[in-house]
Amino acid sequence: MTLPINDLKRHNAPLDPELRSAIGRVLERGYYVLGPENKAFEQEFAAYLGTPDAVGVGNGTDALELALRAAGVGPGREVVTVANAGMYASTAIRATGATPVYVDVRADTLLVDPDLLAAAITPATGAIVVTHLYGRMADVERLVPVAHQRGIPVIEDCAQAHGARRQGRAAGSWGDLAAFSFYPTKNLGALGDGGLVTGQDPALLARVRHLRQYGWTTQKYECREAGGRNSRLDEIQAAVLRVKLPHLDAWNQRRRAIVSLYREGLKDIGWQLPPAPAEDDVAHLCVVRPRQRDTVRAVLQEHGIGSDVHYPIPDHLQPAYADEGRPALPVTEDAARGILSLPCFPEMTNDEVATVIQACRIASQKECPK
Repeated sequence: MTLPINDLKRHNAPLDPELRSAIGRVLERGYYVLGPENKAFEQEFAAYLGTPDAVGVGNGTDALELALRAAGVGPGREVVTVANAGMYASTAIRATGATPVYVDVRADTLLVDPDLLAAAITPATGAIVVTHLYGRMADVERLVPVAHQRGIPVIEDCAQAHGARRQGRAAGSWGDLAAFSFYPTKNLGALGDGGLVTGQDPALLARVRHLRQYGWTTQKYECREAGGRNSRLDEIQAAVLRVKLPHLDAWNQRRRAIVSLYREGLKDIGWQLPPAPAEDDVAHLCVVRPRQRDTVRAVLQEHGIGSDVHYPIPDHLQPAYADEGRPALPVTEDAARGILSLPCFPEMTNDEVATVIQACRIASQKECPK
């Protein structure tokens, strides 16, 4: 593709000297796991979010699983979440032995519908995973009280929302615990896998810190926390993330600007466009809804423009779990049939955005009416 949906080479190139220096610092030190880079990044990221602590782990899915385990979720429990976020939360929930219970999303934001949450809670509910999708924060100020009034912990899935804020509070600072992914394509991405757990409950964060290393607590090789595993953010990735963190807000602002350009350039062609990005939306993805997705993708490909679908198969319709029953999630299912992600990364130029807009306008003329 002449213009991919994301371009990590362009993203990382300006930081090349700093990244090489950071990696070299780790090599010179000879300390590769749970060392000073990891500790420093945990402190810096917690300070950035305004949370009491942060615990680096191996990847974002591990972050969700360890957060659930720390909150006491296990076999026989249910976890309420959404089904339109790529199976990541569902995978973590199932790994604990718990069962996901899905709530439908709002048609305008594709985020969990707060009006449906209370009805999904049962005596078996062990936690609620609130997913901030496409960079946009869910209605945490409404969701968290509903859960806490019933004594249920809230775990934020912040894998696509690094730096988003609502009412001055960062995504990741609202829930009892919160999970971040640092997969390379994220708004704050490593040069490989990485994850982190943070949140507002210091006791639960202490449990995560034990669980990420076999359940060891005060003594090496002595397991006092059940459910522990090996999931640690390595020193090289922590050093890389320390280099990138100071640039995050500027990158997010550029992403918002790109989405705003798309909204202006496509406002009259009859597509559903993402909401105007504010502080609570860091525009991780620019997800639109054309009338005929396949037609549009074909035209974009003809023009050398990449696109993707995030995500084509809702969790409750995945073939591996077909025997578990399929709840009615009409908004989720309808959206999965039509959504399309356009290129959106901080290094995109205005001319490149204009090229995508022009191709989309050409594509819209080839669409069949609904």
